[in-house]
Amino acid sequence: MALKQVSSNKCFEGFQKVFEHDSAELKCKMKFGIYLPPKAETGKCPVLYWLSGLTCTEQNFITKAAFQQAAAEHGIIVVAPDTSPRGCNIEGEDESWDFGTGAGFYVDATEDPWKTNYRMYSYVKDELPKLINANFPTDPERMSIFGHSMGGHGALILALKNPGKYKSVSAFAPICNPIQCQWGKKALGGYLGPDASKWEAYDATQLVKSYSGSPLDILIDQGKDDQFLSAGQLLPDNFIAACTERKIPVVFRLQQASCFLGCWILACDGYDHSYFFIASFINDHIKHHAKYLNA
Repeated sequence: MALKQVSSNKCFEGFQKVFEHDSAELKCKMKFGIYLPPKAETGKCPVLYWLSGLTCTEQNFITKAAFQQAAAEHGIIVVAPDTSPRGCNIEGEDESWDFGTGAGFYVDATEDPWKTNYRMYSYVKDELPKLINANFPTDPERMSIFGHSMGGHGALILALKNPGKYKSVSAFAPICNPIQCQWGKKALGGYLGPDASKWEAYDATQLVKSYSGSPLDILIDQGKDDQFLSAGQLLPDNFIAACTERKIPVVFRLQQASCFLGCWILACDGYDHSYFFIASFINDHIKHHAKYLNA
């Protein structure tokens, strides 16, 4: 499969690149960002896949997360795909920010008119890794996954649905129980149809209840002042309860507000849902994955 290089920038002695290709799974052109650490010039490296959230492209993570230095130090290739098919000329695909373009939700749609193109689950699970492994110095046996919000949901379900495929998984503010929140109900209902029992196959809280695969060491960071946490879109407590019941290790860190005295006023500003939050803890996540990828 032919790759077209869109951009290349030297970064921490490695290269941050963007490529475009024709996707057989999604039947459209797709872009992905890939960071190649210095070690990739002399040998094969493990691969860490990042899945972004609603409205994002491949650009958000590679320009805002500040992950490249840690990836260079640990010798990890990091791949960041787009979040949905683009330009498929489907009626309604650009009408809302939380469904359609930029909102593929990492599922394989079964409903018209989405089922032909909106197959982000299979794209991330199968097509993209094959493409990466065929064109870059990767070790296919060492692969992990993480993501943010909708992408955190994607990372969790991919790890839970494919035991042993990923060495490790982590997430920032993931949508943990989409069958119970408005974002999830809208997306899963639209892509998979009105039968809510079919949605459970793409719900991390439901999947973990029956998980019996290889051990997973899950790391989740959540901002205490995340507006979508308080709005009931993320529901991490449901996922933590399910993990606890199944005795699946999960480290859940609720990142608290920090208080300081400024202009004689005590101010408390907490971590929210933004990339400022992600950049603050990205090094911890790279280290988490490096434990397993470089073992």
